[in-house]
Amino acid sequence: MDMQLKKGLLDVLVLSTLLKEDSYGYRIIRDLAPVSEISESTLYPILKRLEAAKLLNVRTAEHNGRLRKYYSITKAGKARIDEFLSEWQDVMKVYRFIESERRLSESAPHDAN
Repeated sequence: MDMQLKKGLLDVLVLSTLLKEDSYGYRIIRDLAPVSEISESTLYPILKRLEAAKLLNVRTAEHNGRLRKYYSITKAGKARIDEFLSEWQDVMKVYRFIESERRLSESAPHDAN
């Protein structure tokens, strides 16, 4: 998959894990497991990028005697998800067109050239 496309998808995937409630790194990785394999070394730069873009907020809280960072989605983060869903409709139109053209070409007689 194209790296830029994958980067954009991962950003929105991470944001979507925060829609229901705040979360932390390990849990985000676990929540994404059914959809995408993501490592800590991939996740934390994404979280920093999303924080810098004001798409999520970070707070630190104690958990079992250790400090843990919790991430929450901002209004801008929710707007980014909405934007992605809108854009994805356009991508699906292109996908359906390409798929249809391919099916038509497979059923059409082919030239020997």
